[in-house]
Amino acid sequence: MSDIIAGIRVPDSAIARAATQLVRDTEDDLLFNHSRRVFFWGALTGDRRALKYDPELLYLGAMFHDMGLTEKYSSPNLRFEVDGANTARDFMKSYGVDERDIEDVWTSIALHTTPGVPEHMRPTIALVTAGVEMDVLGIAYHDFTHEQRDHVCEHHPRERNFKEGIIDHFAQGIIKKPETTFGNVKADVLALKDPENFVRGNFCSIILGSAWPI
Repeated sequence: MSDIIAGIRVPDSAIARAATQLVRDTEDDLLFNHSRRVFFWGALTGDRRALKYDPELLYLGAMFHDMGLTEKYSSPNLRFEVDGANTARDFMKSYGVDERDIEDVWTSIALHTTPGVPEHMRPTIALVTAGVEMDVLGIAYHDFTHEQRDHVCEHHPRERNFKEGIIDHFAQGIIKKPETTFGNVKADVLALKDPENFVRGNFCSIILGSAWPI
């Protein structure tokens, strides 16, 4: 039987079970529990907003969204979000998933740190970001009941110093490819964690320094 946490049933299909095992074998406890919580926050948000979403696609997006932070699935030059999206895409293709569904999961992962865009897109995309924003940033925290928050965290605990821990995980996943932070929120991570070496890219400087004469 699949788990039911805070009224949300965890998908129990073959692909969902395989995804759980792969992520469990790849990520440490902090990232694994975070990814599971993202699914529950996303699903609870979808239910609260009366959105029609596919729980399995939401689960895959949530579970794979930080795989690009792991050494095994990190590329030398792509944004970690794209690495995670590519990992999910390859995994879903091996199970013969429809291309439209793969595209939704890929996009949900690739855009999960791009605020202001996913919320206007299809439910899988919007809800993965909503789950991430709740768990990392506390956005919409008070839209969840005490019982919902407690039940999810009872099964998938936030580590004692999760806030610092997740920032450390971000830093470890991107510190070797700082150029991938240009134009996204992860620049703030390296500005905090590697202030002596990190130089933040500047959009206006790039425009003014381009090869165009005027």
